Amino acid sequence: YKIFMDDLTLIIPAKKEKESLPTVLDELKNYTKKINIILEENDTETINSISNFDCHIIYQKNKGYGDALIQGIKSVKTDYFCIFNADGSFHPNELGLMLELAKNQNYDLVFGSRYEKNSTSEDDTVITYVGNKIFSFIGKFFFSLPITDILYTYVLGKTEEVNKLNLVSKDFCFCVELPIKAAKKKLTLISVPANERK
Repeated sequence: YKIFMDDLTLIIPAKKEKESLPTVLDELKNYTKKINIILEENDTETINSISNFDCHIIYQKNKGYGDALIQGIKSVKTDYFCIFNADGSFHPNELGLMLELAKNQNYDLVFGSRYEKNSTSEDDTVITYVGNKIFSFIGKFFFSLPITDILYTYVLGKTEEVNKLNLVSKDFCFCVELPIKAAKKKLTLISVPANERK
């Protein structure tokens, strides 16, 4: 998939991830070289932990998870972006299928899901499971979202289309704002099986 991944940039929001981020970047070496990591400038331990890696560090101007993602997506120069966790919970081997669906089947957004057939989670708790089911149901009921796992932000999409959505959520509300605004703009969305690691 290496050549295949040339028009994809990974967006990795990171905060105090000095233990896991180097391992994640090491694993990603076989997939893509275009990686933008969004960090707070004073998070020197995480910054120092990845000094040997070929990635682009973007210093977050404000605070919050959603803010980091919005700033990250705006920084992307490739046709496609993918939000990727710094904690090692996402499987990079799922990137190929996600990108293929976006490129060859023309989906605007591809959402990884722990609740599709053949999906698993080593990290889901009863609280996150129930919360996710409720939010996903609301998304389906009120906005006809074809998403089975609205709070699992393993999302690959078309950079230009997503930047047009004018996303504003600075916190975890980003997870819900993205698919709802995308659906309202008649973008095409799909969920694909994902396996969350611990």
